[in-house]
Amino acid sequence: MSATLKEFLEACYTLSTLRLIVTSSAAVLEARGPLQKLFYAELPKGKYANMHTEGFEFHLNMDAIKQVKFETAESKRGNFATYAVRFLDEQQQPALSLFLQWGKPGEYEPGQVEAWQALREQYGEVWEPAPVEGL
Repeated sequence: MSATLKEFLEACYTLSTLRLIVTSSAAVLEARGPLQKLFYAELPKGKYANMHTEGFEFHLNMDAIKQVKFETAESKRGNFATYAVRFLDEQQQPALSLFLQWGKPGEYEPGQVEAWQALREQYGEVWEPAPVEGL
């Protein structure tokens, strides 16, 4: 698939409510909400996808993402499947993880799992985004 990360991020709107997770060597930051109303900026450090909400701001250097990976796993808090999209950097480390967010454990929003599965079918379980040309 020769899609860009910008195109993929726009398609992630179909995933509804997400848990966005960024982990560093000393902290984990989690925010909850849909990816929507993205806007883009080209800076000396790279091309950024941005989002401002009432609760948080999101800035992703799209040039630093080398691979996107779809993963399912067993929940650590119950007996149900979790669905994630991992954005991997040059060292194959997650720079950002998007998890489908549930209301009650294991109860996803209507159509949410199907939207995740459709994106995985469209892009493949692991894919490398094409470079973003101009914003």
